[in-house]
Amino acid sequence: MSTVQYDLIVIGSGPAGQRAAVAAAKAGKRVAVVEARTVVGGVSVNTGTIPSKTMREAVLHLSGYNYRAIYGINYRVKEKITMADLAFRVQAVIKTEVDVIEAQLSRNGIDVVHGIARFLDPHQVHVQGPEAETTLEAGRIIIAVGTRPASSPAVPINGRNIINSDQILSLPELPRSLIVVGGGVIGVEYACMFAVLGVRVTLIERRDRLLDFVDREIAEALSYHLRDNRVTLRLGEEVESVEELAPQPAQDPSQASPARSTVVANLKSKKRVSGDALLYAVGRQGSVDNLNLAAAGLEADARGRIAVDGHFQTKVEHIYAAGDVVGFPALASVSMEQGRIAACCAFGDRSAASNPGFYPYGIYTIPEISFIGKTEEQLTDEDVPYEVGMAYYREVARGQIRGDTAGRLKLIFHRDTRKVLGVHIIGDGAAELVHIGQAVMILDGEIDYFIDTVFNYPTLAECYKVAAFNGLGRLHRYQND
Repeated sequence: MSTVQYDLIVIGSGPAGQRAAVAAAKAGKRVAVVEARTVVGGVSVNTGTIPSKTMREAVLHLSGYNYRAIYGINYRVKEKITMADLAFRVQAVIKTEVDVIEAQLSRNGIDVVHGIARFLDPHQVHVQGPEAETTLEAGRIIIAVGTRPASSPAVPINGRNIINSDQILSLPELPRSLIVVGGGVIGVEYACMFAVLGVRVTLIERRDRLLDFVDREIAEALSYHLRDNRVTLRLGEEVESVEELAPQPAQDPSQASPARSTVVANLKSKKRVSGDALLYAVGRQGSVDNLNLAAAGLEADARGRIAVDGHFQTKVEHIYAAGDVVGFPALASVSMEQGRIAACCAFGDRSAASNPGFYPYGIYTIPEISFIGKTEEQLTDEDVPYEVGMAYYREVARGQIRGDTAGRLKLIFHRDTRKVLGVHIIGDGAAELVHIGQAVMILDGEIDYFIDTVFNYPTLAECYKVAAFNGLGRLHRYQND
């Protein structure tokens, strides 16, 4: 069997792998991308980011959630929403995204090889495909295999009513009640979606708060909204075991609906939580099991993460890694940038870099959360003198027009220099709105920028001006006391 030569082999076609391959191809390199699935896009397009965000949009549209403040609490676009309704929109978007990525790779002359990649040595990768096998060799290799849902022996995933986040759309029907184990980003996002659909959700999280990396005030606002949607929060609780109870036969079979089995989560505190289904969303694991990393002179930690330096170079000089497989922050947007930087650095361009301090975070809960910069808790720990300006969506006309009167935007700025230190938003459009604050922070801007700038009217962007006036008003009051 002959060996095919390349300048670069990229293992994985998710956000990191795709951007790495394109960056190298545009630099004139011969590139091959190895993808284990039969379609490109990796976890992000096929089971993760794109499906979950598309499902969220379908939920918001069909439930009429965004317009209930205007048309009434019982307003719905579709009365009986099914899993098929959600899957229809998700599959349509996935197909389009796959087509877009395939076209981009083809346009840049990148070879795509489908199959399981396995290192033979530090330069050779064997690919076992669905129809054939081949060996690839390159002077540079980038590992961008992403992650898979973590598992636990205490939770017997069956793909029916005990599922992980990759299996959401495999639910045969919308459950009446759902247990979500894990209060991180994935668990909270899905808890919000199902709650909006009218599912009774119980969220179990071993920490004493949700999303502990989010500004506390914003996280508390989300907790309020979850409870307002009848989500039961079991914080500070751990699952000891999960069991499936057989359905009980109805006393009058002629009138009863088909019996459902019940899933029970037994907690370490001896509580028992039951539901029609359980979603296990406690972390993710690097997808490195099949790579035979030892043959390349590498190893992964207990969570399948590969260690890299600031240039995404592993301890093997010509092998790089990027994306979720290198760990935090594990965001698709950041993975794209990491892949690009890894490819540039692999071929000698060490000027390629970005500042993690200016990465925006988007959490697609309902309402969505987005932020950039420091939280109040971080600045307090660092003894940084700061002030806060707050604006509420209900204070601007666009908030009333959109029917979101609960959203808010929080600006944090230095009391002496007036530099913007953080922007924290919860509400409709937060993940888009945060980019205005991001630009100001990257350009080392002061809060006065928002005072002196004219924003379109009516827009949510006005919240920046309202928050700036609010913050400077507080600052002036303190200075005049």
